Amino acid sequence: MQTTLILLFFIYGTILGSFYNVVGLRVPKGTLFKQQRSYCDTCERTLGWTELIPVFSYLFQGGRCKECREKISPIYPIMEFITGFLFAYSFHRFEFSHLTVLGLLLTSLIIPITVSDVVYQKIPNKILLFFTPLFVIYRFIYPLSPWWDSLLGAAIAFLLVFLIILISKGGMGMGDLKYYTLFGFIFGIKYFFLLFFLSTLYGVVIGVIKMKVDGTGGKTRIAFGPFIGLAALTVFFFGPQIVNWYLNLFY
Repeated sequence: MQTTLILLFFIYGTILGSFYNVVGLRVPKGTLFKQQRSYCDTCERTLGWTELIPVFSYLFQGGRCKECREKISPIYPIMEFITGFLFAYSFHRFEFSHLTVLGLLLTSLIIPITVSDVVYQKIPNKILLFFTPLFVIYRFIYPLSPWWDSLLGAAIAFLLVFLIILISKGGMGMGDLKYYTLFGFIFGIKYFFLLFFLSTLYGVVIGVIKMKVDGTGGKTRIAFGPFIGLAALTVFFFGPQIVNWYLNLFY
């Protein structure tokens, strides 16, 4: 029974992941509701149902549109699979609890923002505005202890990142500021600092690797939203274990 439910969560996640791809790619361009049905971004042909099976359609078609034969971005199957995995893993870890709901919400926020930031280097306000009330309701029903930790986390996140923006003169964007602030509200002050550290660590490591591969020295510009999202997922799934490991190591 458990395995069947995990598989169902995975399938459901891949289906939603396909939609989140569309949201992340089209919300910044204002074309989300251009057509009611999915279409090829190149030839704008309406896709048939055999072309809409998450992950498998991409593999069966060799990564190309059946009509115009233009390459389909691999971001589609990658994000579909990651969404399915995160949905399934959330249920595997927390089963039927409110933490599973939080895991699904976090995944549903992070995936389209990651897609948007990777493709356009933009974190859309519309996506943040859609999800913020959902997280506020969640924290109202399941508050942190103490309850004001969410408000303090959001305030500290805003002030810290705003200060970095001023000092770096554009090293971070306002989208990053809003994204961090929302996570500060969700996780509270202690886990926000862990999230901030991890996102910076991820960004530095990947940035250095990318500079080495591209040979661009210090001129490489990378989207930071994916690292913030990855850090948020790390904190959600493993935050307490990381904190306990740190305390046992140094105290």
